[in-house]
Amino acid sequence: MRVHLTATAAAAVRRGHPWVYRDGITGGGGSAGPPGERRRGERSPRGGGAAAAASGDVVELSAEGAFLGRGLWDADSAIAVRVFQRAQAPALDERAIAERLERAFALRDGWFAGRDTTAYRLCNGEGDRVPSLVIDRYDRVAVLRLDGGMLAPWLDRLLPHLARALGACGVRSIGLRARAPSASGDAEGKEGKEGKKLAHLHGPPLPDRLFVRETGVAMEVDLARGQKTGAFLDQRDNRARVRALAAGRGRVLNLFSYAGGFSVAAALGGAGRVTSVDSAPAAHASAQRTFRENGVDPAAHDFVTADAFDFLEKARGRGDRYDLVICDPPSFAPSERAKPRALGAYRRLHTAVARVLDRGGVLCAASCSSHITMEDFLATLDDATLERDDLRVRAIHGQPEDHPTLPAWWEGRYLKFVVLE
Repeated sequence: MRVHLTATAAAAVRRGHPWVYRDGITGGGGSAGPPGERRRGERSPRGGGAAAAASGDVVELSAEGAFLGRGLWDADSAIAVRVFQRAQAPALDERAIAERLERAFALRDGWFAGRDTTAYRLCNGEGDRVPSLVIDRYDRVAVLRLDGGMLAPWLDRLLPHLARALGACGVRSIGLRARAPSASGDAEGKEGKEGKKLAHLHGPPLPDRLFVRETGVAMEVDLARGQKTGAFLDQRDNRARVRALAAGRGRVLNLFSYAGGFSVAAALGGAGRVTSVDSAPAAHASAQRTFRENGVDPAAHDFVTADAFDFLEKARGRGDRYDLVICDPPSFAPSERAKPRALGAYRRLHTAVARVLDRGGVLCAASCSSHITMEDFLATLDDATLERDDLRVRAIHGQPEDHPTLPAWWEGRYLKFVVLE
């Protein structure tokens, strides 16, 4: 099946952008625009040159009669095609995809030698040129996650290749975290209730929970019910930074604490008392098990089940002050349409955080939405928003090296982690 692209969509493919939106296909029922610009995060009409194609079908991309590459069709997502090949390769088949995966695995050889870190990303989808497929390793378990439905028909054919290649890395069990088809164009971000089901694909049965190590720190991962594939591995380096920042800090506040990764890092770094705030009691139970696994008594710290905004309002009323605050909320902007509202939410949150941050304190503020640029995010941390002029940007960080991206794929640079002091 051949798909004809508009001039703008074709230019994006030539630059290396891995997505073709439905309105970038001639006859697609909408005006053309750069990928993600006009309809980013919105569903667009079906159709557009490959109406008879089913999800997973190989399509050829062309513009003005010239071959541009090959990709896989997604019948349900606003992203109509994920681009796999831009050259006249012999074929786009399971062997070609398996070779991409093997290169992704090989790239990580030696990065996590020893047993200090046993959880990391083996394949970062588009960033490893295997669009829509994420593979996270948790010691001897690998969990796959699919963004959209176009690779689902390929899993049976890919599984023997995956089992062999992952087995060579020491992985024994493979699972799949089911996820609803994505129309958001958001590369990452904390999800809601979607993506909770874990299916067994290969090897010994998958444990519901297990402990892994991250830069020497034990961390419980809830494979059965956790978000994403079980943990937010993209914050690994930032957790290590928080551990260093916590030295000598009397009171630390971790908002949206989830399974307590930043909390235990701060406690191990020497913080006197860490307060973890999350709306889910089960997350605190996991965090407390992680504390104990690392030899830290959770009774010496606080775990509060509350809405973060409500907690901050009450903390201000009590006159509470903290020496270090980590604020890592879920994605406030799952689509471009949600961006103005999201920026307002970030401003309200950061204003409230600044009111409980002591003079001389450190604020670590994070955003996991690709629709919020770094400049957008920094604008929610300016003097007017924080209502103070004693803080400066000490450092800006993103996702770690096992979460690579592509120069033309701005959506892959989703994580912002800003340290102010």
